[in-house]
Amino acid sequence: MRGATRLAGVHSLERVRRVGVRRDPPENGVCGHVESASTMARSAYEEAKPINRYNNSAKNAAWAVVLLLPLLLQVFGTHFVRTADTCLLYVLLALGMNIVVGYAGLLDLGYVAFYAVGAYMFALLASPHLTNNFAAIAAMFPSGLHAAWWITIPLGAVLAALFGTLLGVPTLKLRGDYLAIVTLGFGEIVRILINNLGQPVNITDGAKGLDLIDSIRFFGLDLGKTLSFGGYRIASVTQYYYLFLALVVLTVNICHRLQGSRIGRAWMAIRDDEVAAEAMGINTRNMKLLAFGIGASFGGVGGAMFATFQGFVSPEAFSLQESMMIVAMVVFGGVGHIPGVILGAVLLTAFPEMLRYVVGPLQAMTDGRLDAGILRQLLIALAMVITMLLRPRGLWPSPEHGK
Repeated sequence: MRGATRLAGVHSLERVRRVGVRRDPPENGVCGHVESASTMARSAYEEAKPINRYNNSAKNAAWAVVLLLPLLLQVFGTHFVRTADTCLLYVLLALGMNIVVGYAGLLDLGYVAFYAVGAYMFALLASPHLTNNFAAIAAMFPSGLHAAWWITIPLGAVLAALFGTLLGVPTLKLRGDYLAIVTLGFGEIVRILINNLGQPVNITDGAKGLDLIDSIRFFGLDLGKTLSFGGYRIASVTQYYYLFLALVVLTVNICHRLQGSRIGRAWMAIRDDEVAAEAMGINTRNMKLLAFGIGASFGGVGGAMFATFQGFVSPEAFSLQESMMIVAMVVFGGVGHIPGVILGAVLLTAFPEMLRYVVGPLQAMTDGRLDAGILRQLLIALAMVITMLLRPRGLWPSPEHGK
């Protein structure tokens, strides 16, 4: 019996030695272990302090750059600030697409339809078009129908979510290529419908589009007008930059919380194996409809922002190419990963604009024999192909997908 006890003590001391805990005399062994563990925890905390301080400094520097970027860019011209605004707008759309494609695994090629619904909802309620073409509406609103943004933007999101749910109902049993073809057709149906609603009853003004769309106004500030502080002027596009940035931050927060919620985990289970998810008790029908609805609502908000930012909308702005580009942003950055989606959206929006300053000299070198637009598209496609070959899971894939 004593031999067994001695052997157990030897093994215990050996385990203590392997984990690096100080061996103490038998009379205060427990206290010694606790003291050693607390010492190790304190040392680990002290070692992590510089890393945390470095991370906080990097975050603060990144936020400073993001906040000061439009003020610096407008010194060189409003075109650069407008490009930054467009980047944020496509980030908003790509995050909405990521819910459908990245989280739920549903390939949606008709996402631009929700973008168009939000844009036209805002344009109809914030322009004189309806009062100019319908006497009953003009009698109800003699000064014109100019709805406030806090009415038009939520209505655009709700209407887009309704359209997303309607799209999801007939596609519940479809997967892969079949789902992609149906959603592609839905997007084209919406665009053609908008293009033909100019007659016999003029609702959308057809291919001419809608103009004179109101800008965003709140607390007496009109984002469509230049703001002056003493001798310093803040352009309209700079003010819209901060509005879009606030919406992107809100959207990222919502997506992050959805990703870690029960709904997000259910979407990912459906994405990985729908049959297994259904066998585990997940209501796949409701989860798919919810993914379509929430993703579409972000598209509707993005469309409303596009309408007020441009002041004009037309069916040509919502072509199939737009849907393809939004899907490419999600795949290019990293499917299902929020930082990757943001990176993909920014790069695929800013890179074509940067190439404008590259293809010009190349065209001049060939005495104009190369078309600048075609050459720019060729370079963009070449860059995307090379990137996908080198990084097939995207530039910044999620950790679980990057294994």
